[in-house]
Amino acid sequence: MVNWVEAQKPLLHWLARRAGLRQHTVELEPGTVISFWVPKANVSTKKKSSVCNSRKEEKKKNKPAVVLVHGFATDGIVTWQFQVGSLADRYDVYVPDLFFFGGSATNDPDRSPAFQADCLAAALGRLGVQQCTVVGFSYGGVVSFKMAERWPDLVRYLVVSGSTFAMTDSLSSATHKRLGVSSSAELLLPESVEGLKALLSAATYKKLWLPDCFHKDFLEVMFTNRKERAEMLEALVISSQEARVPHLQQERILLLWGENDNIFNLEHAKNIQEQLGEKATLKIIKKAGHLVHLERPCIYNRCLKEFLMLVHPEVSQK
Repeated sequence: MVNWVEAQKPLLHWLARRAGLRQHTVELEPGTVISFWVPKANVSTKKKSSVCNSRKEEKKKNKPAVVLVHGFATDGIVTWQFQVGSLADRYDVYVPDLFFFGGSATNDPDRSPAFQADCLAAALGRLGVQQCTVVGFSYGGVVSFKMAERWPDLVRYLVVSGSTFAMTDSLSSATHKRLGVSSSAELLLPESVEGLKALLSAATYKKLWLPDCFHKDFLEVMFTNRKERAEMLEALVISSQEARVPHLQQERILLLWGENDNIFNLEHAKNIQEQLGEKATLKIIKKAGHLVHLERPCIYNRCLKEFLMLVHPEVSQK
C-alpha cells in the first residue's frame, strides 16, 4: 500500500531544490548530527573561474540569512513548505530539523530546548552563518527564544508564532485543561486516528475533513522517535518559580499570531509583547489558528517579508 504522506515528500524536496536549496548534514560530534536544507551556494565546492560568476557568488553570499525553526509535529521542510519558495529568492534560507526530527539525531541525553538551541547555533556557525533572523514556530519558538537569549551575536532579529518563553507547569496545566487532555504527550504524540484528529482540531481554525487513511499515513510517517520526543516534552516543562522573562538584546522582534490560536491564545501573545516591551510588535492574522503559517500562508508570508524588509532595507523587494 502506498503511504500518501510519504509519497508527498519527493514533491516537497523537488520544490525546495527548485527554490535553490539542497540537503546538507552537519556533524557536531560523533553521534550528534543536524540535517538542514541550505542554500546551494553555501555548500558548493565548485570554483568560479570568471569575474561575472564571482560577482554573482558574492551577491549570493551577501543575502541576509533566515533560519526557519519548526514545531513538534513535523520536520522542517514539511512545516515551512509554503515559506521556503517565497523567501529563497532574496534571502539565504536555512531549514534545520531539530533533534529526533528528519535526519537529525544525538546520543547526548540532554533533551532541553537550550540544548537544541546551542547545537543549532553551533551548526549554523559551521555553515558560516554569522548573523541571521530566526523564525520559530511553537516548540521551535521556545528554541528560538533560547537561541536569541544565549546567542545574541548570531540572532540579530526574531520572529515567533504560537509559542512561549518557556512552558511552565502552570501554563502547561491550564493548556491541558482548556484542550481537554491529560498531558502534552497525549496531544502532541497521538497514537490513534482519533488522537491525531483532536490535535489537528486544536491546531486549526478551519476544520477540514480528511479520510482516515490520510491520518493513518500521517501517524506512521511523522510520529517516529516517540521515546525521545516524549523525553523532550518532559524536559520542556519547568517550574513556574523558575520562569523568567529572557533578556533579549535584539532590537526588533515580531510576534506573528493566529487570532484563533487555541494552544497559545491571543491573550498569551499580548502578555509576551508587554513583557518584551517596545522592541516587540504583535501582528494578528484573522481566521487562523495555531498553524497560522499553513492556514493563511499568503498573509503570513506578506507579514514576514514586510518585517524582513524593515530590518533589511538593502534587500530589493521587486
